Amino acid sequence: MALVYKYPGVYIEEIPSGVRPIAGVSTSIAAFVGWAPRGPNDAAYPVSSWPDYERLFGGLDARSYLGYAVYHFFLNGGTEAYVVRLVADDSDFSTATIGDLELTATGPGVWADDYKAVVRAGTGGLFGLDVVWIDPADNTNTVVVESFENLSLEATNPRFAELVLNEDSAIVNAKVNGTTAPVDAEADLNGGVDGAVLRPEVTAEFTAAMNGNAKNKGIPGLADVDLFNLLLVPGLTDRPALAGLQKFCRDHRAFLITEAAQGANKATLDTTGLSGKDALNSAFYFPWVKAPDPMQEGRIRLFPPSGFVAGLYAATDASRGVWKAPAGTEASLTGVSGVEAPLTDTENGNLNIQGINCIRTFKPYGTVIWGARTLKGNDVEGSEWKYIPVRRMALFIEESLYRGLKWVVFEPNDEPLWASIRLNVGTFMQDLFRQRAFQGASPREAYFVKCDKDTTTQSDINRGIVNILVGFAPLKPAEFVVVKIQQMAGQTAV
Repeated sequence: MALVYKYPGVYIEEIPSGVRPIAGVSTSIAAFVGWAPRGPNDAAYPVSSWPDYERLFGGLDARSYLGYAVYHFFLNGGTEAYVVRLVADDSDFSTATIGDLELTATGPGVWADDYKAVVRAGTGGLFGLDVVWIDPADNTNTVVVESFENLSLEATNPRFAELVLNEDSAIVNAKVNGTTAPVDAEADLNGGVDGAVLRPEVTAEFTAAMNGNAKNKGIPGLADVDLFNLLLVPGLTDRPALAGLQKFCRDHRAFLITEAAQGANKATLDTTGLSGKDALNSAFYFPWVKAPDPMQEGRIRLFPPSGFVAGLYAATDASRGVWKAPAGTEASLTGVSGVEAPLTDTENGNLNIQGINCIRTFKPYGTVIWGARTLKGNDVEGSEWKYIPVRRMALFIEESLYRGLKWVVFEPNDEPLWASIRLNVGTFMQDLFRQRAFQGASPREAYFVKCDKDTTTQSDINRGIVNILVGFAPLKPAEFVVVKIQQMAGQTAV
């Protein structure tokens, strides 16, 4: 607001600089989808470490690839993830009732039958509640895992039990059915049913749960997540289901990591059904990998590679940047002892030109990712989105600018606004240039930002539109390194 000058003297006025820094978004937040033995299934839940996953979803389970994939993700450098738990239609919740307080486990399954609720009556209608774990091998061994104080059955009280427990408990949800003051009491949770184990090979039931149904929030739950970059459904190989996930990822500026089926024939493997218009936001890996199984005394077994690959994406992003291909001798998979199907250079070459990224074992590097193409990477297509780092770099820029330019909405659409946009977007792109994220020896060669009367016409202004044109010269991986050698013979020393 302009100052009103009333008296002779010196006036100080602060003038806005127009600088609104645009922060780069995270690039490797992974979303995992699959069956787990325990935990909530009404939304996508964040986990920031393997112990975090164990606490919420029960850790490894030999019946499902989900826990292993999350474990492999964190083992290989992943740091942030969301988990979408799927359950079968015949699963059910453990419940308990104490007076007017009805408790239900946060997710279906027998896991919650190992808990009980203990109410401790207080004064003035307030009470405490402990959620206690009971050791199934020795029911005299109990541990209080959650404790809540000063709860109330009155809906007007800030400590209304229904609100507090539904918000803060990882074990139980609550429903209050009356206001009778509680007394000291306890009740076991019981009635939980695991139901059928949903495996991605059983396509119809798994896909129905994944897409959301009466028992599952499923993939649609990810639409409520602020940001995720990578999507994995470990072990899913059904082509129509994967094509649906490709579209979901494209709609949400995310990237799908998928894999061939276990035992796939390397001689006949192809990407039929996976190279449509939405394939640019996905990559395909082959073969499965060998790794020790902690659930089987460390014996070697086969696992889908997607969890390992996602962790390697995260590690590469952190150490080199999203513009670096997550492949090569640096892309060694931690915890892997080999691959299901060793490949020759010729076999690798035949698959590579189809957009299939191979996993191979080389001495002394170990088992490494040896491909960096999207599912639009088939040589016949000649797509501009052939390479994973190029596509993921574009997604990173798009998401960063989408979030960093929200302030533009409702600003006067004229040159001062355009100049401010050029300044802020240009600063963001220049910072990436300094990190060597683009081709080119100078900013002019590496990127451009246009926002002026050429990009935004009077007709656009009349319709409330401002157009910003951003271009960049992406770094592309040196996929084929050619060394030419010429022999020099008969030369005389000078």
